[in-house]
Amino acid sequence: MTARLPTGAIAALGVTQIIGYGTLYYSFSILAPDMAASLAWSQEWIFGALSIALLVGGLTAPWLGVLIDRIGAGRVMTIGSAVAAAALVACAYAPGKGAFTVTLVAIEVAANLVQYGAAFALLVQLRPAVAQQSITYLTLIAGFASTIFWPITTALHAQLSWQNVYLVFAGLNLLVCLPLHAWLSYGLTVSRREAATNPATPVAGSLAPSHRRMGFILMTTAFAVQYLASASVLVHMVPLLAGLGLGTTAALVGTLFGPSQVASRLINMLFGIRLDALHLAMISAALIPAGTLVLELTAPSVSGAMLFAVIFGMGNGLLSIVTGTLPLALFGSEGYGKLQGKMMAARLIVSASAPFVMALAMEWLGISLSLAAIVALGLLALALFIVLGRFRRNGSHRKE
Repeated sequence: MTARLPTGAIAALGVTQIIGYGTLYYSFSILAPDMAASLAWSQEWIFGALSIALLVGGLTAPWLGVLIDRIGAGRVMTIGSAVAAAALVACAYAPGKGAFTVTLVAIEVAANLVQYGAAFALLVQLRPAVAQQSITYLTLIAGFASTIFWPITTALHAQLSWQNVYLVFAGLNLLVCLPLHAWLSYGLTVSRREAATNPATPVAGSLAPSHRRMGFILMTTAFAVQYLASASVLVHMVPLLAGLGLGTTAALVGTLFGPSQVASRLINMLFGIRLDALHLAMISAALIPAGTLVLELTAPSVSGAMLFAVIFGMGNGLLSIVTGTLPLALFGSEGYGKLQGKMMAARLIVSASAPFVMALAMEWLGISLSLAAIVALGLLALALFIVLGRFRRNGSHRKE
């Protein structure tokens, strides 16, 4: 009998992921100028504090992954909602720069507890047999986080200080996300209790045990390189476009990027549900350098920039899916939380370095060579996934 999709859990997680990413991630760039003014700090230092917070958050991710496996993703996400609300309140009342930086670290740690890594683990723990489909549906819903929260944050900030906006966002985490995560935690506890008497068959990975260490290194390195390429472009989108003579096109690119992410996930959901997760990772890795190459070759064409936004956005949209589905396909459902924690650490540490690395590249190499470096990084990620595919074939044969 085929396991049913946990539609209630997917819908609830969709709501909490939109709020989690919207309040803890997407709102920051909009509120940063007001934060800098209130703290008498430059915006560069504000983003520097964010980089420190991302780095520390990345270092704690492996421990959080172990916690997810030990006590269940639902409980971790419930705790995370409370921590997120407390951290946002603390940040709003931070008396100075040091306290502000510490509260940003708390916000990033809370983000690890409630965002994709934990949500994917919850879906795997709830119904491992259909977890890949569940993850695809969840990313489709959560893809609207930026589309919803950029205008919400802008509208709130037009009436309120950044501190009061953070207090509103703390309320959303406490009053909406925490009850939903508590309900999911209860359902997961019941599911695990039932599984103890009538155990469900765990999902087996396609890699043989002897090949798992090297397979994990290849996969994690490929994802880290891909995230470095993606984050470098996204953080510096405006100066990149301005340097190519496309300054006013930045807003247009921004409006196309979010829908393109959602479109790629919808296309995958409708037509690629049986597509191998590794092949999907290869497609994602190929789209990011392809989009970047289009931008470099067509600038300052507006239509070229629009095409770049669509291709790059689709690649980034698929990247969110495969970071959840590929580890499950290769390594199985046992210990999935710990695996996600290790991957999350590499991703967050690399993402934290991306703004600084790309800023140096643009200053020392120029815009054109910096984009060429992004293309090279994307192609390197694709090559690593191809090597991983060959490695998996060898590992599967030996297992058989």
